[in-house]
Amino acid sequence: MKHTGIDTNYKTTKMNTLKLIACLLIIANSSFGQVSGNINYQNQVRYSDNNINVSLSGNSDLIISVKGLANIKADSYVAIFTVTQVGETTTEVNELLNKRVNAVLSEISNKPDIETYVDMVSFVPVYEYEVEKKIFSSKTYNEIPVGFELKKNLHVKYKSPDFLNELISICTNSEIYDLVRVDYFSNNLEQTKSDLMKKAKTILSEKIANLQGILGTDLTTHEKQIADDYRIVYPVEMYKSYQAYSSSSLNLKKSANINQADKATTLYYQPIIDKEFDFVMNPAILEPVIQVMYEIKYRVYQEKEAKSDKEYILVTPNGDLKPINVNN
Repeated sequence: MKHTGIDTNYKTTKMNTLKLIACLLIIANSSFGQVSGNINYQNQVRYSDNNINVSLSGNSDLIISVKGLANIKADSYVAIFTVTQVGETTTEVNELLNKRVNAVLSEISNKPDIETYVDMVSFVPVYEYEVEKKIFSSKTYNEIPVGFELKKNLHVKYKSPDFLNELISICTNSEIYDLVRVDYFSNNLEQTKSDLMKKAKTILSEKIANLQGILGTDLTTHEKQIADDYRIVYPVEMYKSYQAYSSSSLNLKKSANINQADKATTLYYQPIIDKEFDFVMNPAILEPVIQVMYEIKYRVYQEKEAKSDKEYILVTPNGDLKPINVNN
């Protein structure tokens, strides 16, 4: 048998170059240290994964990622207080609650940059049990209405964070103690997103140019894919809790009675830690802030090996020519 065909040489230089680039992209984790507090009394403290992570579909040979973080101080705040009032009649419960709320509104109405809003939460009857005594049978408990419960939320918008302490004192004078939450707002979110994008793209271009200079290859000739996204985290989402205490270890019998003291639970603000970001805007955090994360990922696909265009022909003993498909 004889084989005839045309031989074509295919270089795999670009494929090997991409593999080398992928090996060079090792990101070293920077060290992070802080003064230790009472939180270390709690074992195995774990921080939830609140970091941004943009996904790209499919497999790739090379992915270059740039992450940015911006800490934004709030421009305004909204504190929400819940007011609860119980009374025997609908008229009484309305008058009592409105008196308490109006006292707060009157005192803060002359403060600068203050806006208020009161919304209805619930208005329900309250029931108690009345005991019906019988001589020759057990007691019967009958549920009867005894009054009404009214709940409203008081929303107060302010600009200075120091005003919250004063607001709490004013509410306390009207027996309003339940501070539900404090929301943070900023007018600079869109501008911050734009600044993050510009900075990240500059760093991405520098990374690509640096790799091309080291390896002597043009990454722009390969098939590419780019994906990016933002994530915003507000302070209300970032409060954690722990209990700080030290207890003695005693070898006691299982039957021993142990009365344990109640341990106080502490809340603290834990922002996104900036150690995994390529750049941070306004890194120093003194108070709870709005945190905006941005990530851009640049993928370079591995060039697929071209199918061989060699043509192989089999010459049979009878002199017939039959083509052989070697690509399958």
